[in-house]
Amino acid sequence: MFKSRKIGRADSWEGIVTHKSRGMLDGSNMYHFVEVRLADGESVKVRISRRLWKSIEVDDRIVKRPGAAPARE
Repeated sequence: MFKSRKIGRADSWEGIVTHKSRGMLDGSNMYHFVEVRLADGESVKVRISRRLWKSIEVDDRIVKRPGAAPARE
């Protein structure tokens, strides 16, 4: 099971992408999500930019550093 949460500006994490998804949650905007398995074994579902979503695949590593957006590593 995963825990869904909003990415905070000061958050810091890194992990492996286990699943990609997208959806029109409000009926007019497309949102892009990835499920990430963190080093401690916890899984989180986070919203990312379309550009990053298109550039990553399952098993890629992504990193979120404080003050920056998630990025492929």
